[in-house]
Amino acid sequence: MSTIDFIRRSMVVVLMATWSSTVFAQEGPIAPYKDDLFSQVTVMQTADGGAYKVIDYQEMRDINGRDREPERHVKDDYVSLGVRRVQENETLQISGRSLDVTRVGPQKAAAFTVIFIHGRGGDRRLGVNDYTFGGNFNRLKNLAVGSGGIYYSPSVISFGDKGVADIAALIRYAFEQSSGRPVILACASMGGFICQGISRDAEAVRYMKGMAILGGPPDPQLAGTPLAKLKLPIYFAHGSADSVYKADDEIAIYRKLRQAGYPTRYTLFQTGSHGTPIRMVDWREVLNFILAAKK
Repeated sequence: MSTIDFIRRSMVVVLMATWSSTVFAQEGPIAPYKDDLFSQVTVMQTADGGAYKVIDYQEMRDINGRDREPERHVKDDYVSLGVRRVQENETLQISGRSLDVTRVGPQKAAAFTVIFIHGRGGDRRLGVNDYTFGGNFNRLKNLAVGSGGIYYSPSVISFGDKGVADIAALIRYAFEQSSGRPVILACASMGGFICQGISRDAEAVRYMKGMAILGGPPDPQLAGTPLAKLKLPIYFAHGSADSVYKADDEIAIYRKLRQAGYPTRYTLFQTGSHGTPIRMVDWREVLNFILAAKK
């Protein structure tokens, strides 16, 4: 094969991978928002009919090329600040508990709810910061509100039983405020311990539609939890170079679920570190997968 032919074939492979990833993200009820900036990635490898993907991640491109000030301030093209008009800080009194949250979207009758749980050292501000993490939280807010949903970013003061109880109360509250419409829980990093606790709460999972785990701690007992027994869809995202929680451990859990016919997806960011999934996960793909998944 000549060098020119090799280059041509390589370009076709890359274009097909990018196109297929964008189409994959469009399946479901969530309307597009800046898909040209957030969804067009290069898929290096796929398996399980596209449920398992390895995404090309490059720090120089995906941080330095995307941010005006690396890791602090994304370029203006990646954000739309009009969504701040429906953003409020609140202290909810629910189920006898006091919980600080930032709410984005209508308080009642939302088409769906997304709740994001931060990791260690964070609070409700992290999940609504428009400029950090490459503008990905601004996109999440716009995706939710633009499709009639509501987004909550609570402050979690404990990753143990108290924190789990707080979020269980918020899940039920959101379910009731939206008249029983879908509630999605997304947990990042150490916040994954909240997802683990909720997965074991037989009452809380009754009010949920699904779960996303971003760079979280592996849970070898996940397949036996009340959440799994209901076959609520789970989306995993992880960096291959995560030094906090190993990607291989989470992949093993995904494969166990997948072999059992469970509705799940796994996205691995090649060379990505612990925080990469928060920056790079395609929220439109995540929400569409969970909302459209069938048990």
